[in-house]
Amino acid sequence: MAHIGRRGFVAAVGALAALAAAGEAAAWPGPGRRDGDGHGHRRGGRGAGREFRGMWLATVTGRDFPSAPGLPSARQRAELLAHLDTAAERRLNAVVLQVRPCADALWPSPYEPWSRFLTGTQGRDPGWDPLGTAVAEAHARGLELHAWFNPYRVAVHTDLSRLAPDHPARLNPQWVVPYGGKLYYNPGLPEVREFVQLAMMDAVHRYEVDAVHFDDYFYPYPVAGQSFDDDEAWALHGRGHPDRAHWRRANTDLLVRGMAERLRAVRGGVRFGISPFGVWRNASTDPLGSRTAAGVQTYDDLYADTRAWVRNGWIDYVVPQLYWHRGFAPADYEVLVPWWAETVSGTGVDLYIGEALYKAGAAGQPAAWQDPAELSRHLDFAARYPEVGGHCFFSAREVGEDPIGAMSRVVADHYSSRARGGH
Repeated sequence: MAHIGRRGFVAAVGALAALAAAGEAAAWPGPGRRDGDGHGHRRGGRGAGREFRGMWLATVTGRDFPSAPGLPSARQRAELLAHLDTAAERRLNAVVLQVRPCADALWPSPYEPWSRFLTGTQGRDPGWDPLGTAVAEAHARGLELHAWFNPYRVAVHTDLSRLAPDHPARLNPQWVVPYGGKLYYNPGLPEVREFVQLAMMDAVHRYEVDAVHFDDYFYPYPVAGQSFDDDEAWALHGRGHPDRAHWRRANTDLLVRGMAERLRAVRGGVRFGISPFGVWRNASTDPLGSRTAAGVQTYDDLYADTRAWVRNGWIDYVVPQLYWHRGFAPADYEVLVPWWAETVSGTGVDLYIGEALYKAGAAGQPAAWQDPAELSRHLDFAARYPEVGGHCFFSAREVGEDPIGAMSRVVADHYSSRARGGH
């Protein structure tokens, strides 16, 4: 694809969005429906007998990498390679690297500035290409590299003036909603959905990533006493929807379905995965939901109908974040694993379980998380369900540091031999 500068793109995006919006009504089959052949957009699942063993490698606020902003490029590169080495040593086969943490980039994007988490200054060239390096070096170690994007988060503060001068959010402040101490792109604007998809797809065009990965942030998590101000977008684009919640879910569906279609058109083998919050809906809200009493439900609070995406085959894999211990009454791991197994059954969508390694031994966590065997028992339980094709651990720092030996226990009990990725 031809690449253009951010300013040139922003000037053109309104026209692109108008075309996209015009085509939505004709092209969109609607929630609950598959394409005419009765199938979703799958591009093939994991290899026969190949277990998914992944770890998330987070860059937002330097959670896992880099250890501090502004380090010399050689030091940053060495830290990244050390994480990849650790993944291989732990007999994992996939790394899910966060490459677009706050509407910025860990590669030389023509659409968005370099991430400030690299240099401390958004837009400053770090002197190397983290994503390009990660793809090449992961593959050299037999690891898959999944590019993890956050579609709508712009900043972990609310001051537009702190963004790079040519940041698209500064050039288009009407796209942005401040909420809960952060800035977000408004998912209800067609031009926003068009822009974020093009920005993310640039990485797919440039690099041989094995998958595109979204996390759990679509509309933001609820903040008590605050409302997400999308009144104007609702007035402009909400026609035909019975209420705002329905419209918001449709907006999220458009993003997910749109990315699936773009990925299918690029090349075979690029998979699409999402790691949602672990509870779609409680059974007390919807009889199709899980026997949980979670305070957040993705369908109602994040406007993300994760179950529909699976049932319609719009994604290739799902990694529900089941970050609770066995026996936790509001959201029991042993209740949610079978619920998700039933949800993916017959769809062809692969199910991997997101595991809260970061809780193991952490201060303030319940007694179950002080037991180094808790996570290993999670894998024992999940193995009862053939739909479960693997696990992903949050996150890389704990995979390496392993404070109470929980990860070592998982490796000893379950990963006695190497399970290679796609390379």
